Amino acid sequence: MSTTFRALPPCPWKSTFLAHLSNLTSPEFTLATLAQTSKGSPIPYLPRARTCIFRGMWAELPANAKNKANMNPKVFESECPTFTTDVRMEKVEQLFSSSPGKDGLSQQNESAAEESSGGGGPVEAVFWISETSTQWRIKGRAWVVGPDIENEDQLQTSGVRTVKSEIGKRMRITEKGKGKEGEWSWMKELTAHFGNMSPGARGMFRQPPPGQPVSAVYDKEHQMGTTVEDLDDRLARKYFRVVIIRPEEVEATDLSDPNKARRRRYSFEEETGEWTNEELWP
Repeated sequence: MSTTFRALPPCPWKSTFLAHLSNLTSPEFTLATLAQTSKGSPIPYLPRARTCIFRGMWAELPANAKNKANMNPKVFESECPTFTTDVRMEKVEQLFSSSPGKDGLSQQNESAAEESSGGGGPVEAVFWISETSTQWRIKGRAWVVGPDIENEDQLQTSGVRTVKSEIGKRMRITEKGKGKEGEWSWMKELTAHFGNMSPGARGMFRQPPPGQPVSAVYDKEHQMGTTVEDLDDRLARKYFRVVIIRPEEVEATDLSDPNKARRRRYSFEEETGEWTNEELWP
């Protein structure tokens, strides 16, 4: 299946957002997801939040001289924030189980862990930039990119097709990228994200099962404190995922001047591909 791309107007909030993030030594943010409750509960979902690291906009991986991966050409740009995660983490299951299609993924199922592109559950990402006294709140849906992302067309899962369709709609072809769309690879981008991490960070994907008791039996191939130099390390790549947030609403609350504090809300219009915005009281 080929990805379909739309001709979209420029994103009005992106450059300011990235400029604000450049003030941060570590671009951390809080990510909220929805977790299904147990059967019979009067509340179907409960909120869950954790701290993640912003890894750049999808298709615009930040330059890293130490990254030895074969990089994609600069064909696309987007306003879709990314972060990396271990497929065994609870947030991955939550992105699948809270999605409209309910493409559930069992964390205990090893075969599912190997074939896991998909998701689409609702998320909210909150960034606080103390240097500019601005809070950024990004609301939308998030998709997981796994090692099955470039299976042959006849072998592609519904999750792969959905990821390419839903994220592809928000990928703009750059001026220099026109005519080079076929040179860009989803798998190459996934590997480049892995290469952009330090060997120690890559080694975290070889750790024992997250959240499981230390006393539980697990494969001793999993070890704490390892480093990974090989970008094709079998075990680390088995669990490594990139998550893409597709924004639907973005709010920037500027508190730098108490007398002029304002909140600006940007909303994406699916039909036109444009962002509308309005100024609000904070």
